Amino acid sequence: MEVIDRTEAPDYKRIEEVKVPAIATQTLDNGQPVYWINAGQQPVIRLEIIFEAGAWYEPIAGVSSLAMKMLAEGTRSHTSAQISEYFDRYGAFLELHSGTNRASLMVYGLTKHLPAILPMIQEMLTDSVIPEKELNHQKNIAIQNLRVNLEKNNFVAGRLIREKVFGKRHPYGQHQYPETLETIQRDSVETFYQQQIRQRPFRVVAAGHVTETEIALLNQYFGQQSVEPVLSVNGTDKNVVSDFTPALIEKADSLQSSIRLGRLLFTREHPDYFPVLVLNEVLGGYFGSRLMKNIREEKGFTYGIWSNLSMFPKEGSLLIGTDVKRENTQQTLDEIWKEIRQLRDEPVPESELETVRNYMAGSYVGSLNTPFEIADRYKMVLFDGLPADYISTYINRIQAVTAGQVQEMANRYLPDGSLVEVVVGGK
Repeated sequence: MEVIDRTEAPDYKRIEEVKVPAIATQTLDNGQPVYWINAGQQPVIRLEIIFEAGAWYEPIAGVSSLAMKMLAEGTRSHTSAQISEYFDRYGAFLELHSGTNRASLMVYGLTKHLPAILPMIQEMLTDSVIPEKELNHQKNIAIQNLRVNLEKNNFVAGRLIREKVFGKRHPYGQHQYPETLETIQRDSVETFYQQQIRQRPFRVVAAGHVTETEIALLNQYFGQQSVEPVLSVNGTDKNVVSDFTPALIEKADSLQSSIRLGRLLFTREHPDYFPVLVLNEVLGGYFGSRLMKNIREEKGFTYGIWSNLSMFPKEGSLLIGTDVKRENTQQTLDEIWKEIRQLRDEPVPESELETVRNYMAGSYVGSLNTPFEIADRYKMVLFDGLPADYISTYINRIQAVTAGQVQEMANRYLPDGSLVEVVVGGK
């Protein structure tokens, strides 16, 4: 029997490229696009209907989220309980989501039940009545959840850093508050539903066991309805107004402080995106990053510290975050800047950079295991205006990043004073 020497790491094979199933495209009779991936071994489907109806378009923070939730709360033909029972009957799972720019209705189910599920989805999208009782119930749930979260340092710090980076009135920096949610009336939700969702332009993404038969069904139910242009895209102020004034929210009874640092960046189309992506990974993007080695392993200040690029369709940012004992707050901030300055002053050793690039390549391939994950990657490409070869060239572009580029990006985007500082808890 062969004896394995466990003192030596096994050899690895460098990932050179990624191959995923192609995404097919078809236009419904009313001009709305359908994108689908036929992949996977199980007879299941994930269907997503997407509208330009996220926070970017809402006049009051929270309206888009409430409008989407109300789709399942009643139509002229079915109550909320009946809608829920209907999906349960077919073993289908419904998700209603409102994000920064887009809102979506997503359903998971067996492909064979799609003919039964589609009529109910169509009814929800075109015939929501937004009943007052259910709306108040959803508002109360949102308000109670928000009040609980506002007691958490990390939640408050996360909101505040986005507000600092993008501005209080920008869709990416504006937040819900209990008092503003309480003021939202049914008329505001109804107006948003009519202006952004009902018979408005949409896109469909289907993944799983999808064939021409399922696409024909989609055309039968969604390709025959009239679609009118969106009536309004006013929403909130779209101008980014970053505030670099440090923020400290003292909590006398708090044993820990939540630290956030951040700055405005760019979107994925920017030529510096991939070099900055690698820079971020070296700094704090994975468990072996410099921030983790220093502040978790060497100093023992935290269980975890991270940095990431938060990319939205219109803007992007770099964020760093951790939670530490309040007496270690200032030293943690000092150590973060120490690591940043070292990245500016010294090129990353090739062995470290090779580890980071290989980790990023492996993580990317690992995120493309299922048809649903592949569809999510394609959505980013299709809806954010990225090049058609973005997925297939991703690993090559990561592997092409050099130590010199990483150092250049650190000097360009992380000079002293370039990050706004937020601390919730105390120093």
